[in-house]
Amino acid sequence: MLKFKAKLPFKKSYQKKTALTINIKGELINLKKPKIMGILNLTEDSFYDGGKHNSIDLALRQTEKMLNEGAFFIDVGVASSKPGSLLIPAKEEIDKLIPFLNKLIQAFPNTHFSIDTYNSEVARESLALGASMINDISGGEIDPKMFETVAEFQVPYIMMHMQGTPEYMQQKPRYTHITKEIKSKLAERLQIAYKAGINDIIIDPGFGFGKTVSHNFQLLKELKVLLDLRCPIMIGVSRKSMVYKTLRGNPETALNGTTAVHAWGLERGVSILRVHDVKEAKECIDLFSALQ
Repeated sequence: MLKFKAKLPFKKSYQKKTALTINIKGELINLKKPKIMGILNLTEDSFYDGGKHNSIDLALRQTEKMLNEGAFFIDVGVASSKPGSLLIPAKEEIDKLIPFLNKLIQAFPNTHFSIDTYNSEVARESLALGASMINDISGGEIDPKMFETVAEFQVPYIMMHMQGTPEYMQQKPRYTHITKEIKSKLAERLQIAYKAGINDIIIDPGFGFGKTVSHNFQLLKELKVLLDLRCPIMIGVSRKSMVYKTLRGNPETALNGTTAVHAWGLERGVSILRVHDVKEAKECIDLFSALQ
């Protein structure tokens, strides 16, 4: 039986689970009402919207659409992390990302852009250009310099849990007790990140990253356990296989199911929804907030 012994890295600034905040460049963002992170995939092979926004004009148009529909953050990524995908070198990622990011920041200077990367060099280039935060699927494990880079710029960091790497993560993932193991792993990584000097951390349990459909639903059922870590929680379930496989559909038919999972996540304390469909997520949050 797994014994959870990791010391929880409680921060004095997190006094209540229902009114968490993050500091972005001196602006204190209150997450008491959940926020939306719109997904801007600039990859050609993303599992749902690959190739739809991979020109600068299309990316600008999609960003404007998501902001108008209620996105607070825009998460920009050029490296696919779908099951079976390979890691890409930092230089290749920079060459693809920076021309887009430069135009995005020029067009939307007041927008908080999150950069979906596991490479510290990409993080450094993006933050120097004006990005607001880093979203790392590996929780700092792929690139050991990631924590010190984020700490240097003093921006929020999204720490996701992933078992393995995208190339192999869905090859028979195993857990004894998934929620306890993820909590323990995140607590361990949080201690290291805080020690490195990162002050604002958002945790992401990593639905679909080294987890079966059954694992995902067990994790969703027990998601409130992660509130003990006293960090805002973000989830990314938008049109994923846990939704469409359960409903015997595909990513294109998974919007209604995604909205249902979002509602259950909000009920369990989620602060940020990372989504493809901003309008529907905004409606979900507005209705949930009306119940509070």
